[in-house]
Amino acid sequence: MRIYTRQGDQGQTRLADGSCLSKTHIRVESYGLVDELNSQIGLLIANLPENATVLSPMLQLIQQEMFDVGSELAFPCEAQNSALWQVSEIWTRRLEAEMDQFSETLPPLRQFILPGGSPAAAQAHVVRTLTRRCERQLVLLSQHEPLNPALLPYINRLSDWFFVLARVLLQREGKPEIVWRKASER
Repeated sequence: MRIYTRQGDQGQTRLADGSCLSKTHIRVESYGLVDELNSQIGLLIANLPENATVLSPMLQLIQQEMFDVGSELAFPCEAQNSALWQVSEIWTRRLEAEMDQFSETLPPLRQFILPGGSPAAAQAHVVRTLTRRCERQLVLLSQHEPLNPALLPYINRLSDWFFVLARVLLQREGKPEIVWRKASER
């Protein structure tokens, strides 16, 4: 089987139903960002420290869910209906429960935290910011086309989840959080 089709050489791409859109269409940009996010999550998994590998199955589940999000977005708005929707409010509740569980062992958050501290924590922040970019793109898409109502809350919570994960990774690695200081305090 050939990977290339040459169908995109003129700037068009096919959606899951076979219809064509420009590669610059907001729907195509939306699922492209979700794909990019999934790749960055894979990089995070590859960079997990040995004492944090228990997090790998959680991250792999999120990767599976990102593929589901992308597949929902790969259908044109005319084909969007609840029969195609896979993202569920159950996913959002799971993320909230996991964050609550993670937070039980973390010190209270009293200052802004800068990305960094370790390669894995820094990558978790990259994923967090990319998740926010996906969210902004999905908000834009939702202003033009109908979306699964469970999608935006899930993506919003997911960025929070990656913020908490970055803190957890630093804690497991025994490394301090890098806190932001006002210019007068630096």
